[in-house]
Amino acid sequence: MTVGPYFVDEQLNRSDIRLDPSNGKMSEGVPLDLTFNVTRLDNSACIPLSGVQVDIWHCDADGIYSDTTELGMQTVGQKFLRGYQVTDESGVAKFTTIYPGWYEGRAVHIHFKMRTGDSYDFTSQLFFDDTLTDEVFAAAPYNMRGERSLRNDDDGIFGQSGGQMMLTVNKSDTGYAATFTVALDLT
Repeated sequence: MTVGPYFVDEQLNRSDIRLDPSNGKMSEGVPLDLTFNVTRLDNSACIPLSGVQVDIWHCDADGIYSDTTELGMQTVGQKFLRGYQVTDESGVAKFTTIYPGWYEGRAVHIHFKMRTGDSYDFTSQLFFDDTLTDEVFAAAPYNMRGERSLRNDDDGIFGQSGGQMMLTVNKSDTGYAATFTVALDLT
């Protein structure tokens, strides 16, 4: 699916993407632990794939992305809610972030890009159940923005996913946790 206008190859190798290294500010929001299980298709089996660079980026609770001037955002040089991890020998990459906010014209989502050393590139977006998002957005800091303008069923990019990019999110001790498992066809 589309990269979107906000990908910046910051080369920030870090698992906790909440802190902006440019100014030391922590992004406010409900904590979210996001795990990627990356495998490769090998005949009919899925084999853990190590060494894959997994980049994620998303907006903050106010619907703002870092390092952009698009849509009136003035965040060039800031690096909040961006980072990458390289999958370990088990094909796992883990991130600590926040539940993303919303902005006009899009459902709530997280962007990701997976890259191997041989120029393979898979880019997509992960989405959240609207009922859970309603629950999260009822509390601060999300509730300061008013009601979001778009739900999943009205988002064309969500529609392209056929529902396959919906995260299953569970409550955790600190907030929420989700795992996304993907099998890449590297042929």
